[in-house]
Amino acid sequence: MTIAFAKTALPIIGAPMAGGTTTPELTEAVDRAGGFPFVAGGYLTDEALAPLIERMRETTPNFGVNLFVPNPVPVDREAFDDFVTALEPAAAERGITLDPEPVEDDDHFGAKLDWLTEHPVPLVSTTFNLPTAEAVDRLHAVGTQVVATVTSVPEARAAAEVGVDGLIVQGPRAGGHSGTADPTRNVEDRATAELVRDILAEVDLPVAAGGGVDGEAMVGDLLEAGASAVVVGTLLLRSDEAGTAPTHRAALASDEFADTQLTRAFTGRPARALVNDFVRKFDPVAVDAYPAVHHLTKEFRAAAKKADDPQNLHLWAGTGYRGARDGSAETIVKDLGSRFARE
Repeated sequence: MTIAFAKTALPIIGAPMAGGTTTPELTEAVDRAGGFPFVAGGYLTDEALAPLIERMRETTPNFGVNLFVPNPVPVDREAFDDFVTALEPAAAERGITLDPEPVEDDDHFGAKLDWLTEHPVPLVSTTFNLPTAEAVDRLHAVGTQVVATVTSVPEARAAAEVGVDGLIVQGPRAGGHSGTADPTRNVEDRATAELVRDILAEVDLPVAAGGGVDGEAMVGDLLEAGASAVVVGTLLLRSDEAGTAPTHRAALASDEFADTQLTRAFTGRPARALVNDFVRKFDPVAVDAYPAVHHLTKEFRAAAKKADDPQNLHLWAGTGYRGARDGSAETIVKDLGSRFARE
């Protein structure tokens, strides 16, 4: 059976960027271009996700839905309290009172999985942890293909063992959260193409790959390495259809921000962002505590967004962010993938 993301005219996947960045308009533009669209299910309840899926279903019969798989990390309470103490003065300056109690959640995973087994979609991808064999079996039983995000060879092997149909290989240069199943590990820098080759040498599954994509040439490199499709996220952040905040859009094009870094400062889980004052100040005291830190800093980040303050906003960006440009996502996807159109 051909994996769903290999059935499109162009070998380009629009990354599922949660939190409102991947809008229905963005997924529709990716589809019009001939790419593979993903509905971003992270941070949503099943009730909020359902209409997005149904709208996608009206657009195309070939699409995916991405879910965050729960991956609780025991909170080191002393380290968490120290982080709260460090953040309190900056929060107080903005009139924000921090809740010192760690907040946990499972991102409504069970309810969304139930909904997807009752309303099947072509493909479900997972990130933040590997799906269980039981979850894979439930989706397979209703005709849904399952792919897992992996960031290392051991994760790829483990994903194959639970019966997934394919892999999303995420290199460490990708923007936003790392999909690693071990968020406490040190994510070492390496080229995504090298990681793809290493994984394909060990696991016989279809692969899509992303991380650090800065243009057409890298799309070619990843396809040559063995990927069936290339995932692009950062390159779509400035597109007309993306839900990217104006502050974030401006920062991606600004000479003020000259580097990216993997940091746990914003959410307690490694994520690549443009280096700003928040990263410089709080990364040295950041803790492994997702989603507790995510909830702790949520109001702070919302205030930065409202105040048009790029120095304290989570400016997610992969290393290829200089390649992001304005314009329709349809045009951007076509420019990236047309040379590699499937016959």
